[in-house]
Amino acid sequence: MSKKTLLIEDNAQNSYLATYLLEKNGYHVVHAADGLKAIAMAKSDSFDLILLDIQLPSMDGYSVARSLREIKSLVSIPIIAVTSYAMVGDKEKAVAAGCNGYIEKPIDPDRFISDIEKIVKNSTSKEKM
Repeated sequence: MSKKTLLIEDNAQNSYLATYLLEKNGYHVVHAADGLKAIAMAKSDSFDLILLDIQLPSMDGYSVARSLREIKSLVSIPIIAVTSYAMVGDKEKAVAAGCNGYIEKPIDPDRFISDIEKIVKNSTSKEKM
């Protein structure tokens, strides 16, 4: 069974690489190029995982994460920020907005899937506590 993943990314190259790596590892990827579309999609469909760029058109990823966390069906779904924002405090800001974890761009193809799975495992083990 593949994990249905909502990839919120406006950059075509980043989207292509993430999709390739995810699909190669058994994930089913659905795309949204901006936060407003992603929120609408999340309200009408179900996902097992959300990967979220922080720098998006129309609304930033922090606002998107907060909005997604207000959707009852997504409360326990892992949201992972995948972003080039790598300054001190950016990871904490993403987590405060509702993300379960943070992966820096550029994506490391050798670690991307294992980083995702580690964050998902940590987020689901925290829910059981």
